Amino acid sequence: MKKYLLILLFAFCNMMVFGQQKPAYVLYNAQGKKVSYKKMIRQLAKKDIVLFGEFHNNAIAHWLELSVAKDLSEYRNLIFGAEMFEADNQQALNDYLSGKVTAKGLDSAARLWSNYKTDYAPIVNFAKEKKAPFIATNIPRRYASLVSKKGFEALDTLPALDKTWMAPLPMAYDAQLPGYVKMVEMMGGHGGPNMPKAQASKDATMAYFILQHFKPGSLFIHYNGSFHSDNYDGINWYLKKDRPELKYATITTVSQKNIKTLLAENKGKADYIICVDEDMTNTY
Repeated sequence: MKKYLLILLFAFCNMMVFGQQKPAYVLYNAQGKKVSYKKMIRQLAKKDIVLFGEFHNNAIAHWLELSVAKDLSEYRNLIFGAEMFEADNQQALNDYLSGKVTAKGLDSAARLWSNYKTDYAPIVNFAKEKKAPFIATNIPRRYASLVSKKGFEALDTLPALDKTWMAPLPMAYDAQLPGYVKMVEMMGGHGGPNMPKAQASKDATMAYFILQHFKPGSLFIHYNGSFHSDNYDGINWYLKKDRPELKYATITTVSQKNIKTLLAENKGKADYIICVDEDMTNTY
């Protein structure tokens, strides 16, 4: 009898301790059911390409980006890619990965984001440690800006070299994709019809360079803003259009006041949804 009482007491104490904990995030699947981190890793390890959608200033997302990469590296050879590097900076990134230049040299040669040192350098350095490729997948921002002002046609006038830093022209585009429709709605009529085209030039280019550098047997993990891959849209559309046979998975980041239950509006955004407490400190 005493043995059973001790077991019950131990279980009760565990419940009390757990109840007093305040987790920084909860992981959900697309249906809004809680899922363990270990199960997610096991499932991701079976894929060919993983799109990790982040909030650019979210500390939890950045921490998990590195953690997921480390744990997946135990199962598969990885190839890395990121929106945060533009294609014309690939050589500078390669030089850093190979040890030809220092971190300071990379900072001088590439257009690094202002939060690179805190949020992305750890991932790049992990790739360097593993001697894994890291692909600069994004279209140079000056060309995305050109599309936002003058449309896709403006890209036709660029020199041949410049065109190698983007998806082949003419770029496929579907104005009715939900993400682009939502962008127009959010703009409230401002920005004109070319604004979603600029977004599409990024999505198309990131998908193009992912597929260009994907190698059978390896797992390509790509980091991008969640808007580029939420709802299986954006980059996903371009990837599946060209290589529908590959196995894809998506991760996204959302923020809620109460993270114990996933809000209906956040369900279905990705295969795995990192629900972060909205009080979490941002990195900038």
